[in-house]
Amino acid sequence: MTDWQAFTVETKDHVAQVTLIGPGKGNAMGPDFWRELPEVFQALDADPDVRAIVLTGSGKHFSYGLDLPAMSGTFGPLLADRALAAPRTDFLVDVRRLQAAITAVADCRKPVIAAVSGWCIGGGLDLIAAADIRYASAEAKFSLREAKVAIVADVGSLQRLPGIIGEGHLRELAYTAKDIDAARAEKIGLVNDVFPDQEAVLDAAHATAREIAANPPLVVQGVKDVLEQRRKDEIAAGLRYVSAWNAAFLPSEDLTEAVKAVFEKRAPEFRGQ
Repeated sequence: MTDWQAFTVETKDHVAQVTLIGPGKGNAMGPDFWRELPEVFQALDADPDVRAIVLTGSGKHFSYGLDLPAMSGTFGPLLADRALAAPRTDFLVDVRRLQAAITAVADCRKPVIAAVSGWCIGGGLDLIAAADIRYASAEAKFSLREAKVAIVADVGSLQRLPGIIGEGHLRELAYTAKDIDAARAEKIGLVNDVFPDQEAVLDAAHATAREIAANPPLVVQGVKDVLEQRRKDEIAAGLRYVSAWNAAFLPSEDLTEAVKAVFEKRAPEFRGQ
């Protein structure tokens, strides 16, 4: 397969392992990630030798989420000329491109198993929500962090997590932007199981992937297709709505303050403006 900037891809015995490698700290999701993610999963979808996919992160962490400094160009024009239609339209196009990148994981016909260690924040949570199965190591931590940076999460968590953890748990995570540990994630159904450490969770993900790969591949793909039909239209409509909502309402003094606080490494002061 292609040499990727944000991923490595290895295939053995009908199981592909896709590993996030950055280049941002903590496998943060910058331009390379968003460009390459759909290409990686479309290639795996088309590869007849691949029957299941393990998705994991390099180093200690799964992903810190959106690389705000690297992706600041997406927000900058919107904040500079927030009353104009052109930057809002450009932002809408950009958000829908990011949404499509995550959706490529959900749309892949091969089952995807996420093996999470360390932090899984924001966009990382969007990414594993698009997977079929989620495992965590005992030290893993999860956060639907967007509210703390004055953003309505818009690339999939709010649409996919209701079917995974239920409305009440999702609203708690989304409104508070709190961090939860692996034990809590297992209790609310965010992850299927928790394993002692990073090596153990990756081994477990591969073991499940091999079990899947041992079954008739077209039947497995058919099962996934049938399961996805139950919620596909609802998710798509939700993604369209939130992208339009953010294009209309995301520009704010609070968002400017959040971005400045990230660059200045300080706590933001939000004023509701």
